[in-house]
Amino acid sequence: MTESPEIPAPSERAGAEARRRLDGLVKPLGALGRLEDLAAWLSAAHGQVPPRPLDDVRVVVFAGDHGVAARAAVSAYPREVTAAMVRVFLAGTSGVNVLARQVGARVRVLDVAVDADLDDVPPAVREHRIRRGSGSIDVEDALAPGEAARALAAGKAVADAELDGGADLLIPGDMGIGNTTVAAAVVAAVLGLPAEDVVGGGTGVDVAGRARKVDVVRAALARAGGRVGDPVELLTALGSACLGATAGLLVQAAARGVPVLLDGVFPAAAALLARELAPGAERWWLAGHRSTEPAQAYALKALGLDPILDLGLRLGEGSGAVQAVPVLRAARAVLAEMGALADLDVP
Repeated sequence: MTESPEIPAPSERAGAEARRRLDGLVKPLGALGRLEDLAAWLSAAHGQVPPRPLDDVRVVVFAGDHGVAARAAVSAYPREVTAAMVRVFLAGTSGVNVLARQVGARVRVLDVAVDADLDDVPPAVREHRIRRGSGSIDVEDALAPGEAARALAAGKAVADAELDGGADLLIPGDMGIGNTTVAAAVVAAVLGLPAEDVVGGGTGVDVAGRARKVDVVRAALARAGGRVGDPVELLTALGSACLGATAGLLVQAAARGVPVLLDGVFPAAAALLARELAPGAERWWLAGHRSTEPAQAYALKALGLDPILDLGLRLGEGSGAVQAVPVLRAARAVLAEMGALADLDVP
């Protein structure tokens, strides 16, 4: 295992102060429901009431391919789509690009393990590349010895760069054909669940496609065996370089006391792994939305996270989490701008 970083605790004092202030605002007690919970959570994370503005929101999309997508036809799309989508992100025309612009968030894409050379993209996109694709987890390890540690370190370095640049909130996005298969395997391994319970439709595979995914995940779990008790070994056997980088970002953001908004099933699987590496890190994360993938529901329940939105989204990329940013800003505004009952001129 890698050395676990020290994870600070959010401020209980600030959270309690936020609750007291919310109860004194010009509204019935608890009338703003989940917004009040989020306002108190942000206050605890920032250690002040009201919380600081969430002006600088950054999405980091970790892109990578999986050998299982080439071997077992677990996706409705060929693995070549991953490389093509990297260029779409750079062009600013992907789903998350469009949605992020609506909330003023910035999007960065990184080739961590795309199964293509991508020599035509800016060097900065490839600066954290670990390998070309990952192994097919049903028959071989996803990563070679040492690559899991490199992937985790890459994610931590990316988090540091974004936070040093002024990010107030991080959103890890994902892009990779086969991502939901790998995520399902990791969730099943961490939580001790059978393959049938965690595998969903992913990109929209039919019944036969889902059956192939179940077979792949079942075979991968059997092959990994007892190695799944160690998070680095689990990442090596069943994960991927892009999942490791996502987990590294999650750990480092928590270590630095900066909130993270999770997207769909792939970041949720990485979050389970990150919690194994750094217990307590989950106190710095929120779930942006509820995915249609069953593995995400299991992961979020285990992490104690309740999704902010439920829009039936299954795109990935960070797109669902981006939609929750206005809700967080509204929660902050409640504390920062609403009047107090004590100030009402009522006889």
